[in-house]
Amino acid sequence: MIPYTKPDLDGSEIAYITEALRSGHLHGGGEFTKRSERWLESRLGTHRAILTPSCTAALEMAAILCDVGPGDEVIMPSFTFVSTANAVVLRGGVPVFVDVRPDTMNMDEDLAAAAVTDRTKAIFAVHYAGTMCDMERLVAVARPRGAMVVEDAAQALLSTRDHRHAGTIGDLGCLSFHSTKNVTCGEGGALLVNDPALAARAEVIHEKGTDRSRFLRGEVDKYSWRDVGSSFVPSEVTAAFLLAQLERADAIGEERRRIWDAYHRALEPLETAGIIRRQAVPAACEGNAHIYFVITRTAEERSALIAHLRARGISATFHYVPLHSAPAGLRYARSAGPLPVTESLSDRLVRLPIWSGLDPEPVIEAVLSWSRSPLG
Repeated sequence: MIPYTKPDLDGSEIAYITEALRSGHLHGGGEFTKRSERWLESRLGTHRAILTPSCTAALEMAAILCDVGPGDEVIMPSFTFVSTANAVVLRGGVPVFVDVRPDTMNMDEDLAAAAVTDRTKAIFAVHYAGTMCDMERLVAVARPRGAMVVEDAAQALLSTRDHRHAGTIGDLGCLSFHSTKNVTCGEGGALLVNDPALAARAEVIHEKGTDRSRFLRGEVDKYSWRDVGSSFVPSEVTAAFLLAQLERADAIGEERRRIWDAYHRALEPLETAGIIRRQAVPAACEGNAHIYFVITRTAEERSALIAHLRARGISATFHYVPLHSAPAGLRYARSAGPLPVTESLSDRLVRLPIWSGLDPEPVIEAVLSWSRSPLG
């Protein structure tokens, strides 16, 4: 079976984990944590990077930093993972769903602008498949209204738009290092603090609402409860694994790009024939090859393609069930108008396998053979 995804573990993961274990410093905040955070700060150009146990945790921290409270509205796409919305709902806020663009599956920036009300507290932009939203446009929408901008860059480490990294343009950015991501530590994430005015509070929230970090730096003689917070600190073992991955991030990205490009070249004739639509990346963007997807003509064809691949030992999948149609979405959120693009494309999207070391040819041949079948 060709799996949909598989982590690249050819670096110093075992050596670094062993070093962390032998150091005796297993809780967070050790040297591997500091080195990983410095890597992110230097490479991405963010003011402060803070490791978290997951991107979900980073999004929850972001919602706190945005001061989301009961009744506050946060604009976001319905086509996203549940963590984007949950972070808002946990603070008593209301996710406001807008439709996506048909080219990138990212939030339609014009519809986001139209969805702003006097209750809008923030805009949560999601960079789907590693292709960035037009962040300059979203920031321009938010700023005059005093709303903050958070980038859900879970899938977008090292993606750029106009040479600026994903997660570094809004007030805050959130990264994922889940095992399905290009760079992984099994479960992990990071909060990118781009507005220096938010850094001190982010540090307190990260440390369960205390000023423990200041105490450890010798800036105060004891630490105490200062603000709301939670256990947002990952272990040093997790950070050791992550650092080994970060050091190979470029090599991992190049390997995934090789596969992405092979798919894109080979499937062009099917797009020309109108059988599928290939993943689109705007000229201003350079994606990170996190996902390669195609759009079929109908939901039935999507199911047939996935079944055709599975019969040949190839795992492919779809993404996502739109949040506005989910039971919790109906209960906790609202939609800013109809979402026809989200509803149509989410029923027809197929993600093809992509991971370091994958031979794309069997997958390509399977898609081509499906296209010659009655449902192709």
